[in-house]
Amino acid sequence: MIKNIDHLVLTVTSIERTKSFYCEVLGMIYEEFGEGRCALNFGQSKINLHLAGHEFEPKAHLAKPGTADLCFIIEGELAEMQARLVAAGIAILEGPVARTGARGPITSIYVRDPDLNLIELSVYDE
Repeated sequence: MIKNIDHLVLTVTSIERTKSFYCEVLGMIYEEFGEGRCALNFGQSKINLHLAGHEFEPKAHLAKPGTADLCFIIEGELAEMQARLVAAGIAILEGPVARTGARGPITSIYVRDPDLNLIELSVYDE
């Protein structure tokens, strides 16, 4: 039985641009580990970063920047996150809109990260 997601991997064109977006805008914590590896920590999970063309093995069959579609549950109010995104010059593609999360109804906004991955930022409806 699967319990939860521990980590996932994003293939990116720039570690620094990715770090800036996920840490400065979304509040994740950057970590370097092992031999040249890096990750973005949040909650009880992390995103390992692979630089395009320099991926660690084994890797996804088609490890390409911009191929992910991720949903994150945020802390706080969605309006606060919207304001933070706008202040950082990040365009909101859609939302707030009603969606369904793993545990029920959520309200979401959609943006793109520096590699054009689709990022859904959500709160569970009460």
